[in-house]
Amino acid sequence: MKQKTHSGAKKRMRLLPSGKVKRKQVGMRHLNSHMKSKTKRQLGDVVYVHSANMYQTSRTLVF
Repeated sequence: MKQKTHSGAKKRMRLLPSGKVKRKQVGMRHLNSHMKSKTKRQLGDVVYVHSANMYQTSRTLVF
């Protein structure tokens, strides 16, 4: 049976040509008014999936 890509994962992560997986950080949807501007600016940055989590990520994205 073919393995399917996880629908939630494909909306949240992108596989780069280098093999890294790009993702957004959590915590920027709501309740931001109490945060410092620096915190919000840093949470807006794009980060990469850590190598310790690449096995689980590869299973959801099927690559």
